[in-house]
Amino acid sequence: MHRLVLTAILVLLAGCASPPPAGTPVYRAEGQASWYGQRHHGRRTASGERFDQHALTAAHRSLPFGSRVKVTHLRSQRSVVVRINDRGPYGRGRIIDLSRAAAERLGMLRSGVAPVRVERIAD
Repeated sequence: MHRLVLTAILVLLAGCASPPPAGTPVYRAEGQASWYGQRHHGRRTASGERFDQHALTAAHRSLPFGSRVKVTHLRSQRSVVVRINDRGPYGRGRIIDLSRAAAERLGMLRSGVAPVRVERIAD
């Protein structure tokens, strides 16, 4: 009987848990980032909006459209916050595709690919 009551209390408490405070990571992954720009500029993204290589946006395979993520270049420790508005990347071993502007902020335009940490931040 005590187990049943304890289980019920835990279930109720779990349902009442408050969301993490704004700025707290709710998703975290490390891997390779790439970027895309001019060739896709002006085309429709998977979210339906037009791709703007000068905006701080990115493509991710599963994060919801509109999610904000902090992307940190693991070698330089530079970081940028981008909004997910497209699906991808389609290159093997990549976890995120950044707009040209985001890649520029991270200092990865020349290399094209960089090791990064991606953290979704609560809205």
